[in-house]
Order: sequence, then C-alpha cells, then structure tokens
Amino acid sequence: MSDKKIGDVILDVKNISLRFGGVKALTDISFDVREHEIRAIIGPNGAGKSSMLNCINGVYAPQEGAITFRGQQFKHMDSHQVATMGIGRTFQNLALFKGMSVLDNIMSGRNLKIKSNILMQALRIGPAEREEIQHREAVERIIDFLEIQAYRKTPVGQLPYGLQKRVDLGRALAMEPQVLLLDEPMAGMNVEEKQDMCRFVLDVNDEFGTTVVLIEHDMGVVMDISDRVVVLDYGKKIGDGTPDEVRNNPDVISAYLGTSH
Repeated sequence: MSDKKIGDVILDVKNISLRFGGVKALTDISFDVREHEIRAIIGPNGAGKSSMLNCINGVYAPQEGAITFRGQQFKHMDSHQVATMGIGRTFQNLALFKGMSVLDNIMSGRNLKIKSNILMQALRIGPAEREEIQHREAVERIIDFLEIQAYRKTPVGQLPYGLQKRVDLGRALAMEPQVLLLDEPMAGMNVEEKQDMCRFVLDVNDEFGTTVVLIEHDMGVVMDISDRVVVLDYGKKIGDGTPDEVRNNPDVISAYLGTSH
C-alpha cells in the first residue's frame, strides 16, 4: 500500500446482531473503520456482508449493538438521515434511472445538497439558479474524474454494464460522502473493467480523501487495494486484520475452502 496517512476511527461498529424472525443474519459483530482507509468486508456467499452494510446505512435496524459515526451513536436511523450525516452507498443491483442521462443520474446524487425549494428551482430564479450552476460544476468534475465525458447526455440504460457501475459510483460521490459504502462494485465485470474500477476506488480514496468500506468477492482485488479486511462467515466475524494477516488466518482459509462445516 502507499504511505498514505490513516486517521482515527471514523466509524465504530459494536456488537451488532440482526435477526429476521428466527434466522440470525449477524451475530455480535464488532469492527472499526479509520479515516482515509479502504476497509474490506469479505466472506463466502450468505456470510452477512450486505446485511452489515444495510445496518450501517440505515436500511436495517439491528436488534442489538450500536454504530458510532464521528462520535455520534445511532441505533435506529433511516437511510436519508445516514446519508445526510455523510455516509454514501452504491448497490449490488444497479438502482439507476435508466431513461435519464448520465449527467442527470449523477445530478440526482446532489439532492441532499440542494437548499432552494422546488418552486424556486422550477422558475430558476436568483439563488436557485446560482445553486444549480454550482451543483452542475460539481457533477461535471465527477464526470471528468470518472472519464465518462463522452457519455454525459447518453441515457444510462444504453451504456455497457461497466460504465453503468461507474455512473453509480459517480452518483454516490455527488453526495460528497465522508464514508463511501461499496457493495460489490466489481461484480459481473470483465478483467479490464475491474482494473478501471480498482483505479477509481483508489483515486476516490486518495484524491477525495474518502474513506471506503468495500464488499468484494474478488480476493485478488481485496488483497491489492485494502488497508484492512474483516471476514464474516455465517453472520459471525472470523477474522480481522491486514490483508496478509487475513490471508494466513486458518479460520478464514477453512471457511473459503469449505472445511469448517
């Protein structure tokens, strides 16, 4: 890894347990995320990785435990509140507006930042017009950063999958999150698309200083770009440490090779 400076704990997950009826999705999970790091969450299918992200960004309310973000503890926050606090998210299944252009999709990520009311926006008067210009400039910077200038006006549904994933990342970045949750950003991509996405994740972390929490199945990617890795299996934490520590952890090895059950 580069010699970037990792800061203090920005996100602290403490003793999170989540149940759906009688099914335990997560059991007593604790880990922390430090400012400016890339923190990976890995594990076999059904390990509880997406459920963990859903607890962090307010989609699920865990029955036990608490999450602290920048010293502020929250037990039951909805997704909008969590986003307002500065936690952004991309999804495994693309939730883009397929008929809308790349520009408008990324612009939709600025909604939380828009202060003027709908009437002022519609009439584009005074402050609303100035504000829209500022938001458009921010979105154009993201489009340049993600190297998708050629597709600004293209409806997202017409783009190849790898570029749609890039637009999804752009929309999350438009919120200017302090912590960005990425749910399998490289799923379904070919080798070249994965390399591009790796580069963008590293650049987001480096140039924007954004803290990244990443779920990813491609172990090569995880080991290459993560500062620390937490490993879940059947909703329990079985490993936590640097990529090398995790790679050599016997519990992790047996979970991935299927010898532990």
